[in-house]
Amino acid sequence: MKDNFSTGSDQYARFRPAYPPELFDYLLSLVPRRENAWDCGTGNGQVAFQLALAFGRVYATDISAAQLDNAIAHERIVYSVQPAEKTDFPAAHFDLITVAQAIHWFDFDAFYREVDRTMRPGGVLAVIGYDLIRLSPAVDAVLDGFYRDVVGPLWDKERKYVDEQYRTIPFPYADVPAPVFTNEVEWSFEHFIGYIGTWSAVKHYQKQRGHDPVELVYDALKMNWGAAVTKMGHFPILLRVARPGGEAKL
Repeated sequence: MKDNFSTGSDQYARFRPAYPPELFDYLLSLVPRRENAWDCGTGNGQVAFQLALAFGRVYATDISAAQLDNAIAHERIVYSVQPAEKTDFPAAHFDLITVAQAIHWFDFDAFYREVDRTMRPGGVLAVIGYDLIRLSPAVDAVLDGFYRDVVGPLWDKERKYVDEQYRTIPFPYADVPAPVFTNEVEWSFEHFIGYIGTWSAVKHYQKQRGHDPVELVYDALKMNWGAAVTKMGHFPILLRVARPGGEAKL
């Protein structure tokens, strides 16, 4: 698994979007019991925190110690630096396993073996992500050009799975039908710029070329943003859900 997010982990925690409450309500409706959950690739712990409101214990892992240093604290969350593909968790331990905006970095086969090993019968796997923010036709046009033409060549090859809405990730389970969710945010222009700065392709560009590519489109984004102090934005949510261990034997 690649670690693209240890650098600037405080900005990641500050600027990355959360997920809508309706998504968690849906996932909880699928889980027969709520003892242990694993949030894999937890980053700053956004998903782990939401799960901690419902589960007895949440185990949140990431390969980036810097990310975990900036993660949300909760008495029912246990953070640890572990790869997705090999953990020290017991077998048949989890009622829910979540992966948010991270699975495209994993070794798929090894991760799914770990899911099969650690999932309880009847447990649920939820693979979650989000597509590009949509703000307005004018802002979106500039953002899309930046995404495609300026930093496009610097995206890691795994980014294609996000572009393809997670429909093409290797997924060895039968999909559970899921609703369509959208995350709505109200951001200032400064927050929007901060979010773009957390993109891994932007970091690669800065490292390889020695300057910030966001500066190339800052004025165009600002002009098309207009005078509004904040704007409403929408992130289309990507979601794959399965029951790897089958139905629970009651």
